[in-house]
Amino acid sequence: MSSDIRLYNTKSKSVEDFEPIKKGEVSIYSCGPTVYHFQHLGNMRAVVFADTLRRMFVSAHYNVKHIINITDVGHLTGDNDGDADTGEDRIEKGARREGKSVWDIAKMYTDAYFKDLELLNVPLKDFTFPRATDHIAEQIALIRALEDKGYTYKITDGIYFDTSKFKEYGDFAHLDIEGLKSGARVEENKEKRNITDFALWKFSPLDEKRQMEWESPWGRGFPGWHIECSAMSMKYLGHHFDIHTGGIEHIPIHHTNEIAQSECATGEKYVNYWMHNNHLQDTTGKMSKSSGDFLTLSTLVEKGYDPIVYRYFLLTAHYRKELSFSFEALDSASIAYKKLFNWCGEHKTENGKANEEYKQKFLDSLYDDLGTPSCVALIHDLLKDNSVTDEDKYKTLLSMSAMLGLSLHLAEKSHVEMRDELKALLDKRETARNEKNYVESDILRDEIEKLGFIVKDTDRGQEVIKK
Repeated sequence: MSSDIRLYNTKSKSVEDFEPIKKGEVSIYSCGPTVYHFQHLGNMRAVVFADTLRRMFVSAHYNVKHIINITDVGHLTGDNDGDADTGEDRIEKGARREGKSVWDIAKMYTDAYFKDLELLNVPLKDFTFPRATDHIAEQIALIRALEDKGYTYKITDGIYFDTSKFKEYGDFAHLDIEGLKSGARVEENKEKRNITDFALWKFSPLDEKRQMEWESPWGRGFPGWHIECSAMSMKYLGHHFDIHTGGIEHIPIHHTNEIAQSECATGEKYVNYWMHNNHLQDTTGKMSKSSGDFLTLSTLVEKGYDPIVYRYFLLTAHYRKELSFSFEALDSASIAYKKLFNWCGEHKTENGKANEEYKQKFLDSLYDDLGTPSCVALIHDLLKDNSVTDEDKYKTLLSMSAMLGLSLHLAEKSHVEMRDELKALLDKRETARNEKNYVESDILRDEIEKLGFIVKDTDRGQEVIKK
């Protein structure tokens, strides 16, 4: 089973055979949202990637335990896309922007995130979603373990991890520590021993009352962003687990820090396989919420797009490749997906069986580091293959759809009520085609579309689908 699946491991920078820690089981942790705002389309790429990874393992008959965290405290704005230990807590900033409490903000945007996942056919029941604020005790315990082993120190604004005591600190992201020192414009905290040191626990400001703060052995405050993922992943998956996913922006700081604090606290290897999805780009570069003007799934729904079309669009590119978003590209994806969906609706049947040759080719592509572009191409190759019966095509497509989350099983036959006007146009068009008057045929096709119907020419004659 395990030798069939190959995954690109960020740590080794190579594609490796997947070998689970426990036979027939796989444990996965995916970095989830910071719930201070709606998630933009780039954030959704990360979760579709994670869900496709889960579906792949399910198809290979693994028992999957998959965690996606909810960050509802401690993620600071900083000057490094939130990886720094300075700035305002994003949840507090969101609460001020909306005129609500931090707890209300966190709940509102967590609920919005779950709604987006459901629209993208990401089944909530198949994941565990721990919240950082529900795991303060675990984070304090992990910091205590690091303190007991001599990896921490205290300065004015909090408890910090001393990265110089973890000799492998720069290995994961191939960091040039000396280069970071010489390239630093402004040292963010003069009290830090090393430029790469990071906060484990931040003290509450003396001159203000935070809405989210807790008592700790070191004083009242709140956890650093990085410690949350280590504490929650190890609580639900153990000190050593199979796969950790996230965006490539997490590699140099967040995931590097996770490895350092986790392995120093436990003395064990933290994660076997690190997998990272690339960015979604728009005309202005990587999508970001910092400008306040960003694209969300709701934006697409308001413009009339089916959310599954966006999932389909994402799957047409490999998760490790940068993907450019445009509405023109989404329109093309919409046309291709609707053609596929409508075909399944018109050929829905209880007969037939999945074609083993196509299914094996599909699995070979999927198991080769989630080769979803090849999987999508194979789906359309199958549609055009006249050597496979329609019944077998349909069953094969349902099998493929389940592994990609494309919801093709929901397609239904169109029941077109023939109005007199529509029937007259169809009769005229059939006559025109029989007479090989294709110009007239195309004009009549346009007239039929104006009535809200699409006409297709098949071996069985004209087929009509309601738009």
